[in-house]
Amino acid sequence: MSIVNNINHYNEELAPYNTQLIAVSKTKPVENLLQAYEGGQRDFGENKVQELTAKQEVMPKDIKWHMIGHLQRNKVKYIAPFVHLIHAVDSPRLLAEINKQALKNERVISCLLQVHIAKEETKFGFDETELMEFLNSDTLKEHQNIKVLGLMGMATNTNDKAQVRKEFDQLKSLFDQIRNNINLNNVDMQELSMGMTSDYIEACEAGSTMVRIGSAIFGARNYPQQ
Repeated sequence: MSIVNNINHYNEELAPYNTQLIAVSKTKPVENLLQAYEGGQRDFGENKVQELTAKQEVMPKDIKWHMIGHLQRNKVKYIAPFVHLIHAVDSPRLLAEINKQALKNERVISCLLQVHIAKEETKFGFDETELMEFLNSDTLKEHQNIKVLGLMGMATNTNDKAQVRKEFDQLKSLFDQIRNNINLNNVDMQELSMGMTSDYIEACEAGSTMVRIGSAIFGARNYPQQ
């Protein structure tokens, strides 16, 4: 299938769930992204700042760029002028830096707080206790140039679909708890980013509003030779 056909296939699959497709274009050439763009895709996800900024410079300006990878504080300044949504905010210090760079650019930058739900140490994110303490802190209230739009999580990389669904259900429950109990001007729980190529159906069934799909759209990733 072509890239455009793949885009159309996933949008049709996601429509009943009212879930948005983020096309994960990391390692892919601009030519591939343009094919997806011409097929109607406007939301693209990248996990490296250097690649994201390079593509943003040459791609159409109505694209919404999503930073979905682990973000270092010293790299925030490069994407602050244009990024649409930062998915993986995994610490108070990173959020403070995003707020600082947003202020410099006279913007309010939308963010998702990453929650560690997987049974793996390699994943980043707040645990549930840390997250609730931060959401109830005075520190968050002071960040007037960010908007926390929701949560993001990555399930355990396993073939055990019951385990994956349990983790997604846990994150959805936390999302609902925050939405119903946290009342801050800069928190508006709208988005729940969970689900990738291998587990997007379980994510959609659990209530995901955004799924991050890459290789199933663009083909196998083009990692450089070591």
